[in-house]
Amino acid sequence: MRYLIFNGSPYKGNTWKLVKLIQKELLEISPESTFEEIQLSDLELPFCTGCSLCFRKGHEYCPHHKIMQKIINKIDESDGMIFGMTTFNMYPNALTKNLIDHLCYMLHRPHFFKNKAIVVTTTGGVGAKSAVNYIVGWLKGIGFNYCYNLAISSYSWNDYKVNIKTQKKCKKLAEQFHIDVSSKKMHSPTFAVLIPYNLFRGMSLGYIKGTEYETQDGIYWSSSLRSKSTYDSLIKVPFYKKVFGEFFYIIGKLSSKFIIITYKK
Repeated sequence: MRYLIFNGSPYKGNTWKLVKLIQKELLEISPESTFEEIQLSDLELPFCTGCSLCFRKGHEYCPHHKIMQKIINKIDESDGMIFGMTTFNMYPNALTKNLIDHLCYMLHRPHFFKNKAIVVTTTGGVGAKSAVNYIVGWLKGIGFNYCYNLAISSYSWNDYKVNIKTQKKCKKLAEQFHIDVSSKKMHSPTFAVLIPYNLFRGMSLGYIKGTEYETQDGIYWSSSLRSKSTYDSLIKVPFYKKVFGEFFYIIGKLSSKFIIITYKK
């Protein structure tokens, strides 16, 4: 298995200890596994400028495309991802949030449908759960098939000692993750994922080629691979979920006639 590890923290601290512990457990289960690390602090990724070019014209027009394309390629090439980041004020830290901002367009045009992840965070006191849920929600929104999470209160800023209970959690999590990733099983999308997916599928009809405010969203969703499918073709969707998804597609389609996001040409 090929694993990609993200360190979304500016240094290798409390969260990094848990990430490396999970890596150690995965290696014990599968010694042939390989790991590649991406330290967000080393990428020197500028702040997202909010230019909206990724939404309107495509992510290749992003001013920071060269950096971002390498990250996208690394995720595509991996079998599983471990994402560690610090919790600040109950939410992800700035380095991590900047990465999220650069991939925000994928909430409109999901991409990583075959990918699975573990999200790990620590905090000195409270807020780790809300931070990890934020990241899991984002990853599912950009297509990730399944996400595991580990949110730990370390009660220490720089002298965290991993207790036996947390060590056992890391071991169990690594075992579950290895089984899931190596099985290549694709999980059915949840109702919460199907709602935005099909709303965007319907709303995109207002932005197809030839419309006043055509965008990359319109091109993406009008593709024959997506226009008539409740979810990505890689994933099997039960009939009852297809009916659910189509309901929100109709809502999105109706909305496209009344709600249009404009832009300066």
